[in-house]
Amino acid sequence: MCQYSSEDGFANDWHLVNVGSFARGGAALVVMEAAGVEARGRITPNCLGIWKDQHVDGLSRIVTFMKSQGAVPGIQLAHAGRKGSTHPPFVGRSSIPESEGGWQTIAPSAIPFDDKYIAKVPKEATVEDIKQINSAFVSAALRALKAGFQVIELHFAHGYLISTFLSPVTNKRSDEYGGSLENRMRFGLEITESVRKALPEDIVLGVKVSVSDYADNGWDVKQSVEFAKRLKALGVDYITSSSGGVVSGVDYKISPEIQLNGSEQFVKEVGITAGAVGNITNPQMAESILQQNKASLIFIARAFLNEPHWPYRAADALADGQAFQYPKQYNWCIGGEKWRKDVFAKQNP
Repeated sequence: MCQYSSEDGFANDWHLVNVGSFARGGAALVVMEAAGVEARGRITPNCLGIWKDQHVDGLSRIVTFMKSQGAVPGIQLAHAGRKGSTHPPFVGRSSIPESEGGWQTIAPSAIPFDDKYIAKVPKEATVEDIKQINSAFVSAALRALKAGFQVIELHFAHGYLISTFLSPVTNKRSDEYGGSLENRMRFGLEITESVRKALPEDIVLGVKVSVSDYADNGWDVKQSVEFAKRLKALGVDYITSSSGGVVSGVDYKISPEIQLNGSEQFVKEVGITAGAVGNITNPQMAESILQQNKASLIFIARAFLNEPHWPYRAADALADGQAFQYPKQYNWCIGGEKWRKDVFAKQNP
C-alpha cells in the first residue's frame, strides 16, 4: 500500500513505523510499497524511491528492524508509466503539470489514462527508453540487495508501465514490443531476465501481475498464464495475482474471484508458487484459499492497515493449540495466550 509520504524518494520514520508494525505484528513476509526505479517512475512526487544510491541507508534501517522481529523483508520495484506525475489520492489524484513540478510520463503508446483526472499524454517509449528503463530496474534491484532485502517483487500490475506494455488496450505499437502476445510480453520478460541474472540465487524474485483489464479484448487470465510460464522459465520464484488498473472507469468486482482464478491457474497450470491478494480480510477465508490449493501465499494489505497485529488474531482463531511466538514485550503484560483466546471468543461468539 503506497504511503505517499516520501520526499525525493527517501524512506523516513513513517515508513519505519508503518512497515515495522507489520513485522512486529507477526507477518512472515513484509513487502514494502512500490519504489520507483527512476524519478519519472513514481506515481506522485511523494512516492518511495530506489533510483539513487543515497536511498539505500534509509531502507537498510527499516530492513534491520524487520529482520529483528523475525520477518522476511521484501520490496516492490516499480515504474508508474503513464500513471505518474499525479497528486496523492488524499489530495485529489490528478495530473501535475510540468510547470508545477510534474514530469513527462512514458508509456508504450501515447495514450492517456483518461480524459479527466490523469489526462497527461505520455511519451511513446523509444527502444532506447526501453533499454534505459531495463537498466534502471537492474540498478534498483542491486540497491535493494545492498539494503538487505531478501525478496524483490517486480510490479507489473495495475496499469503501471509494464502492465500497459502487456495489454493490447494500451499497447498499440508496431515494433517488436507491440502487436502479438510474444511482443507485448517482451519488455517485462527482458526486465525479469536482467534482474534475475543480476541477483544471487538465494534472493527470492517475485512478480505481481494484473490478470484482467476488465475490458473487452484486453489482457486476461489466459494471457497471464502464458506470461507466468515464461516468467517461471526465467527463474521467477512466485507470481502474485491481482487485477485491474489499466482501464479507467471500470466497475471492479468486490469479490476476489478473478484474482483467485488467476492464482489457482498459476498453481495448477504453471506449477509456480502463487500469491492471492485482494479483499482477503479474515483468517478463515485465508486458510480456506490455501486448503483448496487456490494459492500458495496470502498477501494482505488493507486489513493490515486496519489491524497491524492481524496475525495474532489469525493465530488465536486457527492455531488450535499450536504455539505462536508473540513478542515477549506483549505476551507477559497481557496475561498470555489464554487471556487473548478468552477475549477473542467473547468478541466472536
